[in-house]
Amino acid sequence: MSSVQSTSDFEPTAAFLSGATIEWLEPKLADHLKNGNTLQSFSVEEDKPASDCRESVSTEPCDLAGEEEDIDCEEEQEDSFTDTEEDLGAVEEQRSIILHLLSQLKLGMDLTRVVLPTFILEKRSLLEMYADFMSHPDLFVTITDGAGPEERMIRFVEYYLTSFHEGRKGAVAKKPYNPIIGETFHCSWSVPRDPAQRGGFSSSSQGSLNKDLPEAGGEAPDCYHVRFVAEQVSHHPPVSGFYAECQERKMCVNTHVWTKSKFMGMSIGVSMIGEGLLCLLEHGEEYTFTLPCAYARSILTVPWVELGGKVNVNCAKSGYSAAITFQTKPFYGGKLHKVTAEVKHNPTNAVVCRVQGEWNGVLEFTYHNGETRVVDVTQLPVTKKRVRPNEMQGPYESRRLWQNVTEALRKKDIDKATEHKCFLEERQRTEERHRIETETPWRTRYFQSEGEGWVYHKPLWKTLVPNP
Repeated sequence: MSSVQSTSDFEPTAAFLSGATIEWLEPKLADHLKNGNTLQSFSVEEDKPASDCRESVSTEPCDLAGEEEDIDCEEEQEDSFTDTEEDLGAVEEQRSIILHLLSQLKLGMDLTRVVLPTFILEKRSLLEMYADFMSHPDLFVTITDGAGPEERMIRFVEYYLTSFHEGRKGAVAKKPYNPIIGETFHCSWSVPRDPAQRGGFSSSSQGSLNKDLPEAGGEAPDCYHVRFVAEQVSHHPPVSGFYAECQERKMCVNTHVWTKSKFMGMSIGVSMIGEGLLCLLEHGEEYTFTLPCAYARSILTVPWVELGGKVNVNCAKSGYSAAITFQTKPFYGGKLHKVTAEVKHNPTNAVVCRVQGEWNGVLEFTYHNGETRVVDVTQLPVTKKRVRPNEMQGPYESRRLWQNVTEALRKKDIDKATEHKCFLEERQRTEERHRIETETPWRTRYFQSEGEGWVYHKPLWKTLVPNP
């Protein structure tokens, strides 16, 4: 939720250096064939040929609309992915390309389909980035332990505010891979039932792995299990759906996000349009929440991420709500990454808790009785997610899908990374043309369109009966 995603990629090709105008990539669709047709779509020019794509793999269309796959948890292993984005590297070397691109953009311009250069990519898909915001599953599973609705709302606010910091991979702001339509990501976390056994490692140090959890396949019987699935349900507009559940705690969260970006001079702003729903079935409570905007600042020097905007959390049953404000830094003075929150009981208009601090630093909770509590986000234990090895993943699971791009970026081979990315993008366009020609609507695997949103097809609130 916090990492900046410009919602597309751009290539460092000779076209930029020769002064050519920006190309628009996707073909026009008949209304009934548009992926994500419950949301606004855009008309664009014809797609470009794949003349620069030198992959030997065939780009013939393939059918992705098969049945969903039940992931075997015994195949998952503790994640060994340790890449961080600290090195400017190619960003500094390719500054002339960035300058040329910026010269063609206008303030407020929608960047949804502007092709951005490969060298600004971080080594993970946007779908995996959403999973990384669940890196404190111990806080997630204890939301339902709150003694009353007031405490449960405050616990949810704490979990929400502490989720953004770990979603970033390093100090330098790069963008995750733009998910291919039909792309999925699966993972899980094991959380010891005994709070004394919960540990992981501190994100401010190298730390040690959770020694009480299984090293390879299988799950510890004394753990809660949090499972996560994400799917790219639409390409234009770019919409992702993701869902997490803990059956033992009878709780789940469903979210859909449309990332819409625009050019702001020396920054790129990304609106996270959508809504999340947390269900605590044990208490019959539903919490709706929205997401902040994200900004990539100083894109010509050392890019960094800032969050901004107002977020609302509401529980209709209990009457409690929270108003959260992510404050952007003023032009002169002021602190970075400030956030404030206010938890209120709506029927009485009483403020029961206030929060202030930095979303990537120290947060101070002040309760209505005068007591205070401090949470240092950088010192919270991080639980590593469990993921199937690439060779056991399906062809459209994120890590296997992007593995050639990732390996090329690790080797700092930008040309090869661009080549592999080009292949994936051209295959996506080929499949889209095939659907148009055969009048075949796009079908998702795990999420269903409901109203203006997307909902996981087997959520706990349908498969479990909540307490009265």
